[in-house]
Amino acid sequence: MSKPQQYHFVLLLSTVVVALAAIANAAAATSITPRFKEAPSFYNSPDCPLIIDESHGFSILFSDQAVHVAMTLDTAYIRGTVAAILSILQHSSCPQNIAFHFVASADASLLRATISSSFPHLNFLVYPFYDSSVSRLISTSIRSALDCPLNYARSYLANLLPSCVHRVVYLDSDLVLIDDIAKLAATPLGDNSVLAAPEYCNANFTSYFTSTFWSNTYFSLTFANRKACYFNTGVMVIDLDRWREGDYTTKIEEWMEVQKRMRIYELGSLPPFLLVFAGNIVPVDHRWNQHGLGGDNFIGLCRDLHHGPVSLLHWSGKGKPWARLDANRPCPLDALWEPYDLLQPKTPFALDS
Repeated sequence: MSKPQQYHFVLLLSTVVVALAAIANAAAATSITPRFKEAPSFYNSPDCPLIIDESHGFSILFSDQAVHVAMTLDTAYIRGTVAAILSILQHSSCPQNIAFHFVASADASLLRATISSSFPHLNFLVYPFYDSSVSRLISTSIRSALDCPLNYARSYLANLLPSCVHRVVYLDSDLVLIDDIAKLAATPLGDNSVLAAPEYCNANFTSYFTSTFWSNTYFSLTFANRKACYFNTGVMVIDLDRWREGDYTTKIEEWMEVQKRMRIYELGSLPPFLLVFAGNIVPVDHRWNQHGLGGDNFIGLCRDLHHGPVSLLHWSGKGKPWARLDANRPCPLDALWEPYDLLQPKTPFALDS
């Protein structure tokens, strides 16, 4: 075989190998991605404002009048995300005026197709999020799931979403709403606040940071003149314009760099938010984040609701309702999540292509 022939043979062989690898990857991705039923269609009530003018190419996805919701999207939590979307639409008086912004890990095209098939009329965009954006800054935490780069995507929303999106409600994927999200989105942020979230001032705030942090005079002064309280970052209303103006992504990254050097906290992406924002947020009624239903970060034991009304149920913690239901070991409150589960009646993650 001549050298030109050898070259073409090697080129052809490499092309075949690449093609086979692509097919294998696609098949593998399909095999681990659950299949979901199509959700019912949801329509605006008669008194909802009309904010779509298709004749002029105007999209709700860029409208100030829309309720903008941001969530992450990956294969591990896609079942929770689908349930959360359904709960949001079902309890909204103006579901057609909601714009969803999904920040996706790998397999973004497959995840986009999954959302489209379950919600054919959903207004949404998908933004790829690359691990390299943040992986160099991540330190190991008390639970490996918290170390996933996508768990830090909420810190980059102002960079990822279009500049014409001024306010967004960020939601985790392990929750369901039983109230109209427009009420939460309308939370007044005052003249200066960047974000709003339910605060929990009875929590032991010092426990979120290590002795290394508190023994350092410079670090401990971070909260001087601030009534710093714990807040859960799984439910936040964010003014993206103020975030951009204050360059808060950089501020969060600076604390993550300190963490890499000195180990000042143990709990993933939450402590940097507390360091930057605790004591400077607008408090939201606790009904909008009945959190901790997944138990603690180690065992995930069953928990009861907090006292008071409920607008949002949040399975933060190790135990997720879909995993406990599949294992036939559900907690009592997991029955409140199950009606929103659109998974086809097959064994999860063992599905046809």
